[in-house]
This record gives sequence, structure tokens and C-alpha cells, in this order.
Amino acid sequence: MLLFSIFRNHSERETILFGIFAIIIILFLVLDLGLFHKQARKISTKSALYQSIFWVFISTCFGIFIYAYDDSGAEGAVEYFSAYLTEYALSVDNIFVILLILKYFQVKEEYYHKILFWGIFGAIVFRAIFIFVGALLIAKFHWILYIFGVFLIYSGIRIYLEDGDEKIEPEKNPILKFCRKYLPVTKGEHGGRFLVREQGKLMFTPLFLVIILIETTDLIFAVDSIPAAFAITQNEFLIYTSNIFAVMGLRAMFFLLAGIIDKFYLLQKGLSIILFFIGAKMLLDIWHIEVNVYLSFTVIIATLILSIVFSVIIPRRADD
Repeated sequence: MLLFSIFRNHSERETILFGIFAIIIILFLVLDLGLFHKQARKISTKSALYQSIFWVFISTCFGIFIYAYDDSGAEGAVEYFSAYLTEYALSVDNIFVILLILKYFQVKEEYYHKILFWGIFGAIVFRAIFIFVGALLIAKFHWILYIFGVFLIYSGIRIYLEDGDEKIEPEKNPILKFCRKYLPVTKGEHGGRFLVREQGKLMFTPLFLVIILIETTDLIFAVDSIPAAFAITQNEFLIYTSNIFAVMGLRAMFFLLAGIIDKFYLLQKGLSIILFFIGAKMLLDIWHIEVNVYLSFTVIIATLILSIVFSVIIPRRADD
């Protein structure tokens, strides 16, 4: 009900497109966990490549549907792809942190898929809430967009100045501390289960704590990505669909890039430039200066491409 309430004021065509989106996501989730991955196993690089291509293809097709059938037409499609690329790029930092969490808890690689599946499922729900609340607030208080703009500029500067060395301290996570204090937690992975019964008592496994930590981490990243999406477009339909398609591709990208992601060391700088640009674009509205959506899309995709290309052709200094 929450998801459909987001789009209650949108056109009939947009409602149909959202129905197609919902069918794609639900069908994949059911098939993925219920059919393709009943048994825990390590995901190969080849399989991850195919899945990554699949989600990029599906996401692109959906953007074409928006162009062809949605009332927003070409402008809506450009906004969708701009939000999608921004979220997809921001997910790279998320991959760094997820990998650190899994290494910290010494999770076996055959359980990565299951953990990321439920992590993405939680992201689908929580991001819907974020976008719904954000849309309501912006509809009532338009000036909130300017706060988003200032926050994005601050985030861009902060990310640019960071040294890129990700640090994770799960013991300082307040939600994780709460779970360890008040929930009965057993030792061992117990075949990848999240709940087990020991001596007649229901116990949580350490993998459940990993899920909690990944979910809270995703919420932290959403604090950057959701305002960035609202800076690109205020259409909740475009924000949510682009956001979730990017998140769905995150898991496949994780298995594909986990071993080489540190090679794209300039991508973080590129992301900081994108956030700064989007925040500045939002603040320009104060003076009624509108930045063309096509220009925004060009800046976003050009920055991402150049960040990746320069990361490859310019050797990283040993002290970086």
C-alpha cells in the first residue's frame, strides 16, 4: 500500500509502468531465492557479469518505456537515467563497505548471495519510505530542497577530501550494540540461517547481525542518494524506479567488482563532483535559474566516464 500511495496522483500511463516495474522486481525476487539459489553457493565472476548485463539491460529498457509511453516523454527518460546513473555510481562506495562488513565478520563466500538478497529486499522497503516521506515534506515545504542542496554540496566536499580508506567499526554501531545486548545471539553460521532453535529457545545467528549492519549502512548511504535524486527530479515514480533498479544491480556488481574495485580510485572524486554539481543546481532555483536536464545528464555521465578512464590510464601513487 505504501508504494502505491506514492503514485496515487500520477497519470494512468505512469501507474501502468509502475505495475510493470513491480512485476519485474517481484518476479525476480521470487525466482532468485526460490528457484535459482535454493542452495548456498559462491557466485562466479561469469555469473555476476551476466547478471550485471541483465540488470543494465532491463533498467535501460524501462527508461525507453518511459520515453515512449510516459507523459513526461524524453525529459522524464533523461531524468530517470540521470537518477539511475547517480545512484548506481554512489553504490560503488556501498560495495566497499559491504565487503568490509563481510570480511569483518568472516562470512563464507557461499553465504554472500543470501545476505545481499535480504539486504536488497530491505532497501526496497526502506527507500520507498524515505522517498514517500521526502515527497510529502517537499510538497508542503518546498524550501527543504534548498537544505538538500546545501547537504549535497557539503557531502561532495567531504567525499572529495576523504583519503578513500574506508573504515568500519561495527562495535560502535548503536543498532548493532542494541541487538547484541537484548537479542539472544548464538555462535557459528548454522548453515547460513538467520534464526535457529537451541535447547528450545529461539536464537539469532551472527549472520542476522550482518544483515542488520548492512541495512543500517544502506540507510546511511540513502541519506546521500535520495536527496541527490530529488535534486534531479521531484517525480517520485522516476526516483523510486531508478533507485531500485540501481540497487537491484548492486548485488551483481558486488560480485563482479569486489576484487578490482580499488582500481577505480578516482571514482570517489568523480562522485564528489557530481554531488557538488547536483547540490549547486538545486540552490540555483532560489534565483530562478534552471539547469537543463540534458546538461545535467551530460555532466553526470561525462564525470563518471572520465573518473573511470583516468583511474585506468593514470597509475595510482604508492602513498595514496
